[in-house]
Amino acid sequence: MPFGAHEAMEVHEILTEKINMINHFHMYAAQAKNPQLKEMIHRHLQEEIKSYDAVVSYTHDYQNFTPMPANTNIRSAQPDQIQYGLDNPSMVAPEVSTTFNDFEIASALLICHKNGAANGVKATLEIADPNLRQVLLNGAVNCVNQAYEVFLFMNSQGQYQIPTMKDHTAKTYLHAFQPSSESLKAQYMVNPGQLQGADQAMMGNMMGNAPMNQQMNQQNHPMNQQMSQPMHTSGSGQNMMPMNQLGGMPAGAAMQQQHQQAPSVIHGQMIGNPSQANTHPSEYKYFNH
Repeated sequence: MPFGAHEAMEVHEILTEKINMINHFHMYAAQAKNPQLKEMIHRHLQEEIKSYDAVVSYTHDYQNFTPMPANTNIRSAQPDQIQYGLDNPSMVAPEVSTTFNDFEIASALLICHKNGAANGVKATLEIADPNLRQVLLNGAVNCVNQAYEVFLFMNSQGQYQIPTMKDHTAKTYLHAFQPSSESLKAQYMVNPGQLQGADQAMMGNMMGNAPMNQQMNQQNHPMNQQMSQPMHTSGSGQNMMPMNQLGGMPAGAAMQQQHQQAPSVIHGQMIGNPSQANTHPSEYKYFNH
C-alpha cells in the first residue's frame, strides 16, 4: 500500500524533526539542574521516542499503531493558579556558551513543542491515509499538552510572564461577541431519528457502548478484516490497538442505522484512550504561547 508523494515528503519532515527533538532533549536532560525540569524532560523524551517509533512502525508495515495517552501533569491546572502581569522581567540577549541554564533549556523545550504541534497539524492536513493521519494528529496533540506543561513550569518560576490589558479591557473586547440566537440553533438541532456524523458513532463505541461495539464488529466494511486480527503487543508487553480502530471509518446503510442510535458526544476527542486523556478545559483558555 504505497503512500502519496506529498504524504511521504510530509512524514519525512516530521520524522526528521522528531529525531532532532530527541537528540536535543537528551542533551537538555543532562544539563538541567532543577529536579522538576529534569523529570519533565525525561517524561517528554520518553513520549517523543514513542511518537517517533509509532510513525516509523506504521510507515513500515501499514498495520498497527499505538495511540499514545499524554504523559503530562496538566490535569490539575486551574485558571486561578496562572500568574498574570509583568514583574520586573529579566533582560535577555543572545549568548555564546557551551552549556545551558534552566531558563534556556525550558525555553528550548517550549519552542520545540510549539513547532512540533504546528508542524504535526500542518502535515496531518496533507495526509490521505486515515491511520497515518491519526498517528500524526495524536503526536501533534501530545505536543500541545507538553508545551502547556512547560509553560506552567516557566510561569510558576516567573520565567514566562503574561502581559495584561487595563481593567475590563479584555472583557469589553471579547464580550462584543454574543451567543448564537435560539432561532439559529433551532434550525440545526438534532431531531430524533436524524442521522449524525460517523465520528459520533465511533466515539460512542470507544466510550463503552457494548451493544454498538458488537454491531460495529459485524459490519461488512473494508476495514473489518484487519480489525478482526489479533492485537499485537509492544516490546513492553502492552497491547497495541489495531490500526483501524481510530483511523478507518465504516460506511454503508448498516452504519447509517447505527448513526441514528449513536449518543451525542463531543467531537474531537478521538485521540488515544478517552479514559486516559490528560487534559483540562483550562489548557486552551486565553493563552498564546
